[in-house]
Amino acid sequence: MKSNNIKQLFFAIMVMVLASCSDDFLDKKPTEFVDYDAATKTTENLMTSLNGIHRSLYIRYESQGEAGLGALMQQTDIVGDDIVFPVTNGWFLAVYNWNAVSNENAQDVRFPYRTYYSIIRNANTIINAADVAIGAVEDRNMVKGQALLYRAFCHFQLVQLFGKRYVNGATNSQLGIPVILTVGNDNFPRSTVEEVYARINKDLDEANVLLIGYGKPNNSHLDLKVAQGLKARVALTQGNWAIAADYAKKARTGMSLMSMADYASGFNDYTNKEWMWGSHINEVQTEYFGNFGAYMSRNYNSTVIRSCPKAINSKLYGMIPATDVRSAVFSKDGKHPGLSLASNFAKFPYTSQKFLSISTGDSRCDVPYMRAAEMYLIEAEAKARLGQADAATILFDFEKTRNPAYTLSANTGQALVDEILLQRRIELWGEGFRFFDLKRTNSNLDRTGANHDSGIVNGVLVVPSTDKRWQWLIPKVEIDANPLVKQNEL
Repeated sequence: MKSNNIKQLFFAIMVMVLASCSDDFLDKKPTEFVDYDAATKTTENLMTSLNGIHRSLYIRYESQGEAGLGALMQQTDIVGDDIVFPVTNGWFLAVYNWNAVSNENAQDVRFPYRTYYSIIRNANTIINAADVAIGAVEDRNMVKGQALLYRAFCHFQLVQLFGKRYVNGATNSQLGIPVILTVGNDNFPRSTVEEVYARINKDLDEANVLLIGYGKPNNSHLDLKVAQGLKARVALTQGNWAIAADYAKKARTGMSLMSMADYASGFNDYTNKEWMWGSHINEVQTEYFGNFGAYMSRNYNSTVIRSCPKAINSKLYGMIPATDVRSAVFSKDGKHPGLSLASNFAKFPYTSQKFLSISTGDSRCDVPYMRAAEMYLIEAEAKARLGQADAATILFDFEKTRNPAYTLSANTGQALVDEILLQRRIELWGEGFRFFDLKRTNSNLDRTGANHDSGIVNGVLVVPSTDKRWQWLIPKVEIDANPLVKQNEL
């Protein structure tokens, strides 16, 4: 830090969001009078800061559509091809039609940039203080390990949005994003994509050691399995297939996949045995119309859900067998008979009920960030790309829990990879992966021949993988504030 004034300013910002997201923590004294040094002196105080980060994943930042990671997940799915707006809807429309991603003044690019770097800043406070904090070694390791995961995760999300794709075997000297490891006001230039991933992996590797033996109280905390899962996720994006397969297997070992009945129940409970990491939205911390369930559920009684419920790409829906439980979380005729929707809910084909809020009057819906299903799919894809014989067996073990009629795939090579990628689209629909999957596989966006309305998407039905818009523009406010940051191609 440059001065005590900066320290005091940091903590003033922190206390605005430091509210516990787990039942095992209660504030014992007013926090507005605690300075930076006191806040980082003990592991107990660092845990307060860590709980603040957990809580920051689902607070509202500015607008109604900016409630933490749930809103960021919506961005990166809506900009893809598998979520459909049946009518014009103001929320996330500029992302849906790709206008925002190429507008350096758009709030939709400022939101992820600011949010991820805010989390990084708060994580850095913990990381840089943990080694000398007063407390047991295991407590220091626990808070530092989780903070390292947050820093790695946020740098990972940022470089996927604002940098060019990582190419395995290349030098990857293309511009990535600034790597921030301190809590000062210093300006930093954009590191190369290779440098960003090197730092991400360094943080992940350290966290994978520090979190050994940590038993988390609930799924809002990050434990060794989340560390292994993030390592697998990053390795998949880099094309490091052996590492991806190894860590995905470690992450899923001991985890159970949900039953078909659980799958169809609404994706709204972070105690689900398949969830590895997620946010629980309790009653006193709800964001009402900003909650994930206020946009992605089918049953909450809000204007956006009544008028513009989210639908699945009709071509993708047509690839889901009738015997697959995942076909049941979408309504082909849009009537959703099991939900008893009121007459003022507009009905459109292929709308989703994968996510359900608590009720028509309560938009709370727990938000999934990582599930064991993803780990099966990462392991299967990585092994298929390596040509390993058990790739199809891993896919079979997963698919049988979704579709009892599924038989062991006879596909090999690219055909098996394509089958696994299709299952990723179906399984992870609405969970924030589609844009990243298209980008990492160097695929075109293709919304043609489905239920996307050309008028609503402003004609954006196809975007070639070579298009400059795959690199979102860095917010101009950041360029103005930090002259060391170079803008992407305008």
